[in-house]
Amino acid sequence: MIQILKASEIDQNWFSGRNFSDADNLVQKVIEDVIQKKDQALREYGEKFDLSSPSSFLIAESDLEKAAEKLKKEHPESYDALVYSHSLAYKFALRQKESFDDFEMELTPGLFTGQKTIPVERAGVYVPAGRFPLLSTVVMTVTPAKAAGVDEIIMCTPPRVHPDDMEKAKNEGKGKAGAPFCGGKPYADEGIMAASWICGCKKVYACGGSQAIAAMAYGTESIPEADVIVGPGNKFVAAAKKSVYGKVGIDMVAGPTEVFIIADSSANPEWVAADLLAQAEHDLVAQPVLCTNDPALAEKVRDQIEKQLLILPTAQTARASIDNQGKIILVDTLEEAAVLANKKAPEHLELAMEEGKERDKIQGMVRNYGSLFIGHYSAEVFGDYAAGLNHTLPTSGSARYSGGLSVRVFLKTVTTLRAKAASEGMKKSAVAAGALGDAEGLAAHARAARLRLSE
Repeated sequence: MIQILKASEIDQNWFSGRNFSDADNLVQKVIEDVIQKKDQALREYGEKFDLSSPSSFLIAESDLEKAAEKLKKEHPESYDALVYSHSLAYKFALRQKESFDDFEMELTPGLFTGQKTIPVERAGVYVPAGRFPLLSTVVMTVTPAKAAGVDEIIMCTPPRVHPDDMEKAKNEGKGKAGAPFCGGKPYADEGIMAASWICGCKKVYACGGSQAIAAMAYGTESIPEADVIVGPGNKFVAAAKKSVYGKVGIDMVAGPTEVFIIADSSANPEWVAADLLAQAEHDLVAQPVLCTNDPALAEKVRDQIEKQLLILPTAQTARASIDNQGKIILVDTLEEAAVLANKKAPEHLELAMEEGKERDKIQGMVRNYGSLFIGHYSAEVFGDYAAGLNHTLPTSGSARYSGGLSVRVFLKTVTTLRAKAASEGMKKSAVAAGALGDAEGLAAHARAARLRLSE
């Protein structure tokens, strides 16, 4: 049962970032193997960890298209939802890109400074396919890269047995955990393949885990190296992204999901409980939190959580999260709740409050969050799936200094300088640069600046 406690009873360590990665040493070995042995290492790790270790890695475009056609025929609602989600995400990402304008301005007479925003050439996307193949993650990672104007997008996702190889795999008792089918055609989760086709990513590689991150960072015979790698994954994937950062750019090192709900007495306890459980079902260590100044609401939400757990198919995971990580925090005022939220810096922050001056005040106070959901009807799950926002967000307190995955990750802002001969601005910069070069003892710097004054 979820814990109810007063704000004064919170252990201060609860506000510290959570670190669940104990995989650094193992992952470093994987990365080194991929650098040295390339495709051979990918096959070896596929045989060790995956359901399939194919003879090659690039999935045929025809298989991606067939997966999309199959989804459209057999599950039209899912197909239409992916198309809708992609369209909203693309529209939102395009608007984000527009906010990074190129310009050149005359800073002083004859000295022109500017900036240009340029997309990276190749983006690498990782999409996990464990207990819950995350179709929506394809939308959230590929779409902003497309909107940014990236020349080439590649995707890595864990391999599955190809339909052409299924009969042989079954006869051999292969294609399952601990007994991978080796040497077949490359294939992946069909939902992920369909989503990649819908979103316009045609280069999908059947390669998973930390070895896939290493492949996209350093390149192999089959998988090209990327400039940026984005996407979620387990602790091994997260550790690999952290390790290759610097060789490539990354979006973030994400941990278990979090939601922090600030609720007043107008909140619907059934809805609040559902939102908490929506995060709890992700992971045993997901962190669902409610903060309210209404003790009666707290009790009703707790009762609703227990009631909904009885019929939730994912109750085993959600129960562990609720009991071990969940909290209902009682505060005297909602201003106090806003202070706690800023200190916690949650991935998702909901304001389950009636529209009005108090909600406006709390909205103005909060500043540390990955995404903010305002009002009773702005369900956090809308942001997960189909509201244009990106669901790849900072966790474990990193929302204090970072935002979520966006078109910005695939763009680099570079600067330009143009100086006119004999102009006032050029001369003043030359004099100042020469003096600062002398002050730092860098004679060549000073000389390079002053030479521009000699003509």
